[in-house]
Amino acid sequence: MAKKKKDQEQTEEKKKGGILKWIILLVLLIILGVGGFFGYKYFFAGPKDKVEAEGGAQPQGEQQAQQEKQPAEQGPTEMYSLPPFVVNLADPLGRRYLKLSLDVELIDKKTVEVLEKKLPKVKDTILLLLSSKSFADIDSMEEKIQLKNEIVERLNQILGKAKVVRVYFTEFVVQ
Repeated sequence: MAKKKKDQEQTEEKKKGGILKWIILLVLLIILGVGGFFGYKYFFAGPKDKVEAEGGAQPQGEQQAQQEKQPAEQGPTEMYSLPPFVVNLADPLGRRYLKLSLDVELIDKKTVEVLEKKLPKVKDTILLLLSSKSFADIDSMEEKIQLKNEIVERLNQILGKAKVVRVYFTEFVVQ
């Protein structure tokens, strides 16, 4: 009889210990899941989501996406390939250079003809812009997008307002 009671107590302790282990494991998994979610939210996807949550201005990537949607609604556009640019970057030691090839998307064929006539001005403007940049100014993706926007802005100053839809980098080498 004493042996049966002892066996029952041991079985109950094993059951309690087994259930307790499962509860602890479940709580740990939930904590890890919540921690992983917040880690992703604030460290990996942070700036984009924070700006939206705060109701602030849109990041440049979204602005560019909206700009890309607008011209597509206007109709067909024309592409023009500019010759490659090789410039020394504005680094202190002057040892780095940038080789950049780009295609320009224009609103129509008439604008392509205007661009061809003003090609020396276009080349000069882009060369001056590129040579004023240092490696630190063009090393991240956001800065490259900003450079694209600056090129579009400068080309629109030469060709007239809103003639250049966007610019595509076809080659971007920094050495």
